[in-house]
Amino acid sequence: MAGLVPAIHVLQYIRMAGGYVYFMTNRPNGTLHVGVTSDLVRRVFEHRSGLVEGFTRRYGLKRLVYFETFDDIRNAIQREHNIKHWPRAWKVRLVVANNPAWNDLFDTIAT
Repeated sequence: MAGLVPAIHVLQYIRMAGGYVYFMTNRPNGTLHVGVTSDLVRRVFEHRSGLVEGFTRRYGLKRLVYFETFDDIRNAIQREHNIKHWPRAWKVRLVVANNPAWNDLFDTIAT
Protein backbone atom coordinates (compact mmCIF):
# COMPACT_ATOMS: atom_id res chain seq x y z
CA MET A 1 0.00 0.00 0.00
CA ALA A 2 2.57 2.49 -1.07
CA GLY A 3 1.56 6.11 -0.92
CA LEU A 4 -0.91 5.82 1.96
CA VAL A 5 1.55 6.51 4.75
CA PRO A 6 3.15 9.99 4.82
CA ALA A 7 6.86 9.95 4.28
CA ILE A 8 8.56 10.23 7.65
CA HIS A 9 11.58 12.00 6.19
CA VAL A 10 9.34 14.90 5.13
CA LEU A 11 8.29 15.46 8.75
CA GLN A 12 11.93 15.85 9.80
CA TYR A 13 12.16 19.08 7.79
CA ILE A 14 9.19 20.78 9.43
CA ARG A 15 10.77 23.48 11.54
CA MET A 16 9.25 24.74 14.75
CA ALA A 17 8.68 28.46 15.11
CA GLY A 18 11.31 30.66 16.74
CA GLY A 19 11.30 31.80 20.31
CA TYR A 20 12.57 34.27 22.86
CA VAL A 21 14.06 34.14 26.33
CA TYR A 22 13.31 37.30 28.28
CA PHE A 23 13.80 38.93 31.69
CA MET A 24 11.14 41.03 33.39
CA THR A 25 11.75 43.18 36.48
CA ASN A 26 10.03 45.83 38.58
CA ARG A 27 13.00 48.20 38.92
CA PRO A 28 16.76 48.33 38.32
CA ASN A 29 18.39 45.46 40.19
CA GLY A 30 14.95 44.36 41.40
CA THR A 31 13.11 41.06 41.33
CA LEU A 32 13.82 39.10 38.14
CA HIS A 33 11.59 36.76 36.14
CA VAL A 34 13.03 34.63 33.33
CA GLY A 35 10.54 33.45 30.74
CA VAL A 36 10.26 31.92 27.27
CA THR A 37 7.72 32.64 24.55
CA SER A 38 7.15 32.41 20.83
CA ASP A 39 5.55 35.89 20.72
CA LEU A 40 7.54 38.39 22.77
CA VAL A 41 5.37 41.45 22.14
CA ARG A 42 2.18 39.63 23.18
CA ARG A 43 3.78 38.07 26.25
CA VAL A 44 5.32 41.30 27.53
CA PHE A 45 1.99 43.06 26.96
CA GLU A 46 0.32 40.37 29.10
CA HIS A 47 2.86 40.92 31.89
CA ARG A 48 2.52 44.71 31.71
CA SER A 49 -1.29 44.53 31.75
CA GLY A 50 -1.42 42.03 34.60
CA LEU A 51 -3.62 39.72 32.50
CA VAL A 52 -2.10 36.53 33.86
CA GLU A 53 -2.05 35.71 37.55
CA GLY A 54 1.24 34.59 39.01
CA PHE A 55 4.71 35.69 39.95
CA THR A 56 5.04 38.68 37.61
CA ARG A 57 1.66 40.10 38.58
CA ARG A 58 2.25 39.55 42.30
CA TYR A 59 5.57 41.42 42.21
CA GLY A 60 4.66 44.03 39.59
CA LEU A 61 7.24 42.93 37.03
CA LYS A 62 6.41 45.13 34.05
CA ARG A 63 9.80 46.15 32.70
CA LEU A 64 11.43 44.09 29.93
CA VAL A 65 15.17 44.45 30.50
CA TYR A 66 16.68 41.63 28.45
CA PHE A 67 15.79 39.22 25.67
CA GLU A 68 17.44 36.76 23.30
CA THR A 69 16.07 35.57 19.95
CA PHE A 70 16.19 31.96 18.72
CA ASP A 71 15.31 30.40 15.38
CA ASP A 72 13.93 27.30 17.09
CA ILE A 73 11.66 27.42 20.15
CA ARG A 74 13.32 24.27 21.50
CA ASN A 75 16.63 26.14 21.80
CA ALA A 76 14.87 28.99 23.60
CA ILE A 77 13.27 26.55 26.05
CA GLN A 78 16.64 24.93 26.76
CA ARG A 79 18.31 28.33 27.27
CA GLU A 80 15.55 29.44 29.68
CA HIS A 81 15.91 26.19 31.61
CA ASN A 82 19.67 26.74 31.92
CA ILE A 83 19.35 30.40 32.96
CA LYS A 84 16.75 29.60 35.62
CA HIS A 85 19.39 27.49 37.37
CA TRP A 86 22.01 30.25 37.31
CA PRO A 87 22.86 32.25 40.43
CA ARG A 88 21.16 35.66 40.53
CA ALA A 89 24.53 37.43 40.11
CA TRP A 90 24.99 35.81 36.68
CA LYS A 91 21.54 36.96 35.56
CA VAL A 92 22.18 40.50 36.78
CA ARG A 93 25.56 40.49 35.02
CA LEU A 94 23.87 39.47 31.76
CA VAL A 95 21.37 42.34 32.03
CA VAL A 96 24.03 44.91 32.98
CA ALA A 97 26.29 43.83 30.11
CA ASN A 98 23.50 44.44 27.58
CA ASN A 99 21.34 47.08 29.27
CA PRO A 100 23.38 48.88 31.97
CA ALA A 101 20.64 51.42 32.72
CA TRP A 102 17.98 48.68 33.06
CA ASN A 103 15.84 50.52 30.50
CA ASP A 104 12.47 49.07 29.52
CA LEU A 105 13.01 47.50 26.08
CA PHE A 106 9.33 47.09 25.24
CA ASP A 107 9.30 50.12 22.94
CA THR A 108 12.16 48.62 20.90
CA ILE A 109 10.14 45.46 20.14
CA ALA A 110 6.61 46.89 19.91
CA THR A 111 7.20 48.94 16.77
